[in-house]
Amino acid sequence: MNLKTNHLNQLAGFLVVTSTVVLLPGSVFGLGIALPDQDAFATARGNAFVATADDPAAVYYNPAGISQLQGMNTSIGAYGIYYGSTYKGATSSADSKPQWAVLPQVFNTISIPKYKLTLGLGTYSPYGLRNSWPGSAPFIGEGQTGQITYITVNPVVAFQICPTLSIAAGPTLNYSDVELKEYPTIPTEGGPFSFVNHFAGHDIDVGYTAGVLWHPWTQHSFGVTYRSATDMNYEGHATIPPTSASISAQANFHFPQTLAFGYSFRPTEKWNIEADGVWTDWSTLQTVTVNPLGKYGDMLPFNWKPSWMVDLGATRYFGEGWRLSAGYMNSMNSVPNHNLNPLVPDSDRDIFSVGVGKKYKKFSWDAAYQLAWGPTRTVSGDVFPPANGKYEFLSNALTFNVGYHF
Repeated sequence: MNLKTNHLNQLAGFLVVTSTVVLLPGSVFGLGIALPDQDAFATARGNAFVATADDPAAVYYNPAGISQLQGMNTSIGAYGIYYGSTYKGATSSADSKPQWAVLPQVFNTISIPKYKLTLGLGTYSPYGLRNSWPGSAPFIGEGQTGQITYITVNPVVAFQICPTLSIAAGPTLNYSDVELKEYPTIPTEGGPFSFVNHFAGHDIDVGYTAGVLWHPWTQHSFGVTYRSATDMNYEGHATIPPTSASISAQANFHFPQTLAFGYSFRPTEKWNIEADGVWTDWSTLQTVTVNPLGKYGDMLPFNWKPSWMVDLGATRYFGEGWRLSAGYMNSMNSVPNHNLNPLVPDSDRDIFSVGVGKKYKKFSWDAAYQLAWGPTRTVSGDVFPPANGKYEFLSNALTFNVGYHF
């Protein structure tokens, strides 16, 4: 094999790996790259909101809950997070580059009492964010940056079967794009060879969501929410120096189905205590097929596994519309030791939150702070040996939203 062909094979192989890695750009929680924080009030309660679901963000948490809302309602918010990971290996250590991300959320509902229907529409980002390690990390080379965007538009219809039972369903219209820029050093027969590559792709897929809310007694309510899987076949291009040619590239990625269960207990009108369990089926992410250079395509094993997130939250209601909430989330790791990729240093996570809000006659607001900590995870026997070592994760987040009742 001549040197030019050898270079192309090495570049192709590297692009295969990195173009897939960017699809998993950094996990804020242990559930892969899921972003469960879509409302400040719910976030303050540790996202234990499936059986409460009493504001417009119920479109995401449990669409059946919008049947509790009268008239027209809107909610606009944003979730801002600052996060990073730490790596310690046998001979070196590194900190991922600190990342800022802001995710907007918009939810609207309108009730049609005559037909016991409520319509809802949500726009939010259930997956995404980014991660980046410096060139000093032993598993990177000269450095790496990447980003994924995943936006969902979700219309729903809720029907109140009787005063204590509602059901809902609706499609999810999902758009996602991905962009990757690499600065690696590839060893070759002639010595180290540095280059820059650029991969970008996008796709659209349709899924659906459904929910049930049952409130059989004043003090007790139960909720169930299902979100279907989606399949993004990213199609785009790759540019690999020293040439400036744009080459067709593809990467297929399966986003998981999720199932959430919730139970809310209201001992008095001043308290709401809830516990939820969220199951995410990452087992569909076994092998990702990437074809950046046609015949040099590859199939990469991920072998992720299903995982659970347990959400606990409580709200204390005070006079004049004030409310104070606190919550805790425990998130299980989705990535097995032998397939951990440093750009997705998934681990068990402990997430703590607290928030305050106030309701007026027509207007409302909520704000929350969240701290997520991933205790040290030791990785050994990885299929990519340079990834072996210890990983820790820490994030701080602020979220705020305002609501209006027409």
